[in-house]
Amino acid sequence: MKIAQEEIFGPVMSILKFKTVEEVIERGNKTIYGLSAGIVTKNINIANRISRSLRAGVVWINCYMVFSPDCPFGGYKMSGIGREYGSYGLENYLQVKCVITPLQESPWL
Repeated sequence: MKIAQEEIFGPVMSILKFKTVEEVIERGNKTIYGLSAGIVTKNINIANRISRSLRAGVVWINCYMVFSPDCPFGGYKMSGIGREYGSYGLENYLQVKCVITPLQESPWL
């Protein structure tokens, strides 16, 4: 289905029939995008299994579009590079540096 394969922006919810949880995971990962996913279920064990298996940057369980400044936001695959928000969002503005200085009376010299 086209709606399950494209990155659609807007108030859209696609509801698709499935027979097994494995089919849901396969269908969710069989796309070139991975910005976010939403799971609606009464079974939290199934929700946790699916959320850990999906290659998506954000997975909402029984809610949608809930954000926190502490949670990193960004997609997998063709849905973006990097993360916004949280400590991961700061990495774009930082550079790592290694400084090595020999000490005069170092036991290693």
